[in-house]
Amino acid sequence: MHPVTSCSVFMIRKWYAPAAGTVRGTSAPVTRTLVALCCLAFLIGPAAGLNPAYGSGDELLAAQRDYFRRWGVIPADLFEGSPGGLLTPATALFVHGGWVHLLGNMLFLHVFGAMTEARMGRARFTLCYAGCGCLALLGYAAANAGSERALVGASGAISAVLGAFLFLFPRARVTSLLPFLFFLPVRLPAWVVLPFWAALQWAAAGQAAEGPGVAYLAHLIGFGLGFGYAWVRFGGATTVKATPAPAPEGENQP
Repeated sequence: MHPVTSCSVFMIRKWYAPAAGTVRGTSAPVTRTLVALCCLAFLIGPAAGLNPAYGSGDELLAAQRDYFRRWGVIPADLFEGSPGGLLTPATALFVHGGWVHLLGNMLFLHVFGAMTEARMGRARFTLCYAGCGCLALLGYAAANAGSERALVGASGAISAVLGAFLFLFPRARVTSLLPFLFFLPVRLPAWVVLPFWAALQWAAAGQAAEGPGVAYLAHLIGFGLGFGYAWVRFGGATTVKATPAPAPEGENQP
């Protein structure tokens, strides 16, 4: 089993939201609920290795494989019209393959999701996350229709959040840890960092073999869909109208 891995590690330090005002301190109930559901599903499942009902050793490994195949997206089964397979693009969003996979994705969701939810609103954010996440998994499955590997994880949905964030907060200052700079923290605007991340996904997707362990294509699809959704829904709402200066006393404004 080679699940989708998390995107990378970025942390937001400063942001600007000129059209909507500040979003600092938002409670982000949808984001918090999604994080809680993903963590709960992981902890009670076999991937965490904490539930004694799944046994240990080879028995645990077998339980993990069965669990991923039951709740994850298997492209070959999905396009054969299996009734159970039709629901897996939704269930796979809450299944993670390991601790690093889970924690990386939840870090991204917590950091970028709260601001995006505050700007979009709860209902639209939920639609963006779930809709784009499912479509990202379906897009990957269509490109790998014969694959028997189970695809799990919220990376496609979280990539959609990153795409929406890029459109909504392009000037947000993001502290990034760059490997080629010896992981020194560098503060860059989102319009530099996130497209660079997408370019890395594109390059990795082009080099991936059939049935890759990391679904880079799902990342790219989710990122594009999230950006497109924010563009269509909020394209006219991010423009700031300048307020004319008051006319001198005794003069009339046009």
